[in-house]
Amino acid sequence: MMSSHDADEGMPTPSAEAQQHSARLAEVIRAEIEAAGGMIPFRRYMELALYAPGLGYYAAAGSDQLTEAADFITAPSVSPLFARCVARQCAEVLQELGGGDVFEPGAGSGVLAAEILAELDRLEALPGRYRILEPSPALQDAQRRIIEQKVPALSDRVEWLHAWPEAFNGVVVANELLDALPVEGFRIGERGPEQRCTVVDRGGFADSWRPAPDELARETAHIEADLGYPLPQGYASEIQTAYGGWFDGLAGSLRRGAVLLIDYGYVRSEYYLPERHMGTLVCTRAHRAHDDPYDWPGLDDITAFVDFTAVTEAATAAGFELEGFTPQAQFLFATGLESIAESALTSEDERERMLASQAIKRLTLPGEMGEKFNVIGFSKGLERTLVGFSQRDLSRRL
Repeated sequence: MMSSHDADEGMPTPSAEAQQHSARLAEVIRAEIEAAGGMIPFRRYMELALYAPGLGYYAAAGSDQLTEAADFITAPSVSPLFARCVARQCAEVLQELGGGDVFEPGAGSGVLAAEILAELDRLEALPGRYRILEPSPALQDAQRRIIEQKVPALSDRVEWLHAWPEAFNGVVVANELLDALPVEGFRIGERGPEQRCTVVDRGGFADSWRPAPDELARETAHIEADLGYPLPQGYASEIQTAYGGWFDGLAGSLRRGAVLLIDYGYVRSEYYLPERHMGTLVCTRAHRAHDDPYDWPGLDDITAFVDFTAVTEAATAAGFELEGFTPQAQFLFATGLESIAESALTSEDERERMLASQAIKRLTLPGEMGEKFNVIGFSKGLERTLVGFSQRDLSRRL
């Protein structure tokens, strides 16, 4: 593993203010490591680096002086077409329920919420409330500004939460949320699975390894049993142990409705292929990817690819029914992308036609977002199947 700031080669140096911000977070992490006896699980480091109140990457993401622009491009920012398709699926569910709410945990910039509300308004299928789970005051403010700018007449339907909502009927929408949940790092050592941990090293942070605690050892054994073969010595990757608690919390809130999760990742048989022996963790700063999570704490995004098999196991254990699993492109086409985009594609304005065509390509081509991202859906108490999975359902691969 590289030492802190080795990833900076060829990357812009953070501003002095950003460096000070990172130093404050590093001190918080360092104090926790010392209080824990010199070592913390990597998943805890990742949690602090991303979510420490006021200091973590997402907790401070609305702070203009720390972020020039998002370090990644999401589908909602590519084109409103994405949100309009998602809204069509929401409208179908809300119609069956006879009304309800939309709940978005981790709403990012707020663009997806604004565009979903705009489309639901056009469809005359507005939810009673659009509820956003967002603990960061900075992000709440940023989301509020976007929503008031794009759909001012609908902003009073939006409610910000700091915890799971009380029981409701409706639709849960999460775009690129699961990849940002903290993960356990593991590797197969001489004597069995080991846990990735973080220690203080030369003023920065570095990896250290120790025998896996019982829960992680059981999870590793479960993966090997599911694969049908043992992982070789030296193999390192990630295991997401937070899905169970996440879906349990969601199950306690959603009485009837659907859950739509859009993210990048693999089914388990592909996640732990031999060629992925170094795992799937990706760090991003200034729109450039690197592999050092200790680079600039609080300034770098840290994500791991999603194991959709693990997602399915956790969701069904919490009482949800699997609705489908499909590439993003097929979900968008099934929910009406072509008809939604027709007016723009046939516009007399050449620039409008070009932008619409470029957006569709970006959202649907296999080399772009079309197959790199997948949509997985779950339900509780629904009778009709979701139209978004009607074109190409790959649930059998899970």
